[in-house]
Amino acid sequence: MGSTKVRRQPPGQRSDAELLAAHVAGDRFAFEELFHRHHRQLHRVARLTSRCAEDAEDALQEAMASAHRGAGSFRHDAAVSSWLHRIVVNACLDRLRRNMTHPTALLDDVYPVPDRTAQVETAITVQRALMRLPVDQRAAVVAVDMHGYSVADTARLLGVAEGTVKSRCARARARLAAILGYLQTDPAPHPPAG
Repeated sequence: MGSTKVRRQPPGQRSDAELLAAHVAGDRFAFEELFHRHHRQLHRVARLTSRCAEDAEDALQEAMASAHRGAGSFRHDAAVSSWLHRIVVNACLDRLRRNMTHPTALLDDVYPVPDRTAQVETAITVQRALMRLPVDQRAAVVAVDMHGYSVADTARLLGVAEGTVKSRCARARARLAAILGYLQTDPAPHPPAG
């Protein structure tokens, strides 16, 4: 008998690495399959990292075009999904830096606040608070606290040292707590001494 390695697997059965390799080798449907497999999560990352839905869509398109073109340079030192996430986050950060001179859209325009549930109001409040963070802090805290990446994975994703991720997360959490009002330990001001 010949080799036990299966040469062709049905679509949807190939690993991310196999799909990326197939794309590089000329399979014109492999990258599309890879993108569809991760689209939902990549879109969520883009939305949480960007200022608005339009920026998220544009950044995601730019990121996927970049990944499509740069697939041959993938070094296999991380999971393909982490590589895709890093490209999306970097595209979002690049877009945010380019748009720094444009005014920020109020999230009320993007997400109308329905009065029917406290859960929606809380989510909007947290989203607003996230948008007030510096871009680098927001990217770190979204990756670690909202997407569950480890500090090491986040460091690789963002291309910074682990200590930098820890400090960005710590500063982001402290700032979020202050923005959300959780650091107010004494609600009444002290009378002036005298």
